[in-house]
Amino acid sequence: MIADVSGHRPALHLENVRRRYGGIVAVRSLNLSLAQGEFLTFLGPSGSGKTTTLRMIGGFEQPDAGSIWIKGERVDHLPPHRRDIATIFQAGALFPHKTVAENIAYGLRMRGLQKPEITARVREVLAVVRLSGFEERYPNQLSGGQKQRVALARSMAVRPAILLFDEPLSALDLSLRLQLRSEIKRLHEEHGFSAIYVTHDQSEAMALSSRIVIMNRGGIEQVDTPLGISRAPASEFVYNFIGESCCMPLVASGGEVRDRQGGAIDLKLHTPPREGEWRLYLRPSRIKMAAAAEACENSLEVQVGFVEFLGESYRYHLRAGALEFFCDNPAPHMPRSEIA
Repeated sequence: MIADVSGHRPALHLENVRRRYGGIVAVRSLNLSLAQGEFLTFLGPSGSGKTTTLRMIGGFEQPDAGSIWIKGERVDHLPPHRRDIATIFQAGALFPHKTVAENIAYGLRMRGLQKPEITARVREVLAVVRLSGFEERYPNQLSGGQKQRVALARSMAVRPAILLFDEPLSALDLSLRLQLRSEIKRLHEEHGFSAIYVTHDQSEAMALSSRIVIMNRGGIEQVDTPLGISRAPASEFVYNFIGESCCMPLVASGGEVRDRQGGAIDLKLHTPPREGEWRLYLRPSRIKMAAAAEACENSLEVQVGFVEFLGESYRYHLRAGALEFFCDNPAPHMPRSEIA
């Protein structure tokens, strides 16, 4: 039995979990725990192993090595229907020939609940997802967002130890995606269920998660809160992957900073780089523009190329020697600028 130092059993624990496809390692020696009531999101590029990990937790794939524990009991040898989990898929996966109430009741009947309790649970979860009165409708009478809410209600009705979300919003248009994202956040705040969520959408991960697992090439690059991931990336990969960034390849030599082509750069840094080759990363939203050098710790003289209007800000495309980068700033266009 798995428990933490305080004696509490985590909702989920992965111990040295690995999955191979022939000579390709999809997931390598994964160690991770999910606390009770935590919302944990797997985020990473395609092929990073996040969906394979979710499928192993759900029992749809078997690990080649390692163990999977749910609420202190080992389950990696059990089929999906014998694990205390429920999965919400991208397409909802509702039975088209069953009503909303029948779709939600299906899992409850499979667990042997009696009709009065099934009826009460169906009514309860429909109220939770704000679909009371939709009991007798069929899936073809629902919008895409309503179908996903029914799928969520069906999973919540069985009261599993863990809810698994397999990119449930990716097929929806932007406005509906934002609405359902807020709905999932509300439900988690109110009901405190334990959840594993897989997504390609960084804003989804940031908005929903208690912690985020950044995956790359089958392994974990960083596990942290959304704020920690954003403010203190653990590796160059995480910094590049999360949000937008500008990379400046630089060479520091003899007290001067040059670009990789040898051109001198008028870069003034509060903490100058040591001798050698460097990659300086900057968030475009953290670069500020000024008409002339102002009192600041770090500055760079640049030329402004072209400007894009982004709605809330302008994106200035800039050049300094052979360096090309951009910044987002609400300031009006200036032909010659200092960045501070």
